[in-house]
Amino acid sequence: MGVLGRVLVVDDEESIRNLLAECLTQMNLDVETAIDGQDALNKFNKGRFDLIVSDLIMPNMDGLELLKKVCEIDEEAIFIMITGYPTIQTAMKTIREGAYDYITKPFNVEDIKHRINRAFERKTLTARLKNVRGFAWALLLSIPIWLILGIVLATFLN
Repeated sequence: MGVLGRVLVVDDEESIRNLLAECLTQMNLDVETAIDGQDALNKFNKGRFDLIVSDLIMPNMDGLELLKKVCEIDEEAIFIMITGYPTIQTAMKTIREGAYDYITKPFNVEDIKHRINRAFERKTLTARLKNVRGFAWALLLSIPIWLILGIVLATFLN
């Protein structure tokens, strides 16, 4: 069975980074880590990661700034923010800026796994919906072409 997806884990605390990386690797995900937002941004390329799990408060570049920059590069990136200093304001701002989810420390590993599975399900459903929309547009655009061809053929046969 192949890898289910690629995840970038960003946290300035080595123990949290290692715990998340181990947990996600057990979920059959390919995991890369970064020590802060700037390190993560240096490693991030559009399409390279399916999901980013990042701490909110870090040196050099915090998670919120990283979220904004990642969304500028790839608006379809799925971003989960983790923080040890939760407030309603930061939760709302994080979601408003484009984060998929907001998790508080200390977190439950099973909860993280569940939320990440849910995020991947959403990504899969979104991709399928785009395919269906593309097919519907192709069908709508092809109908006039077939009508015109039918009229031309009918005219030619008469």
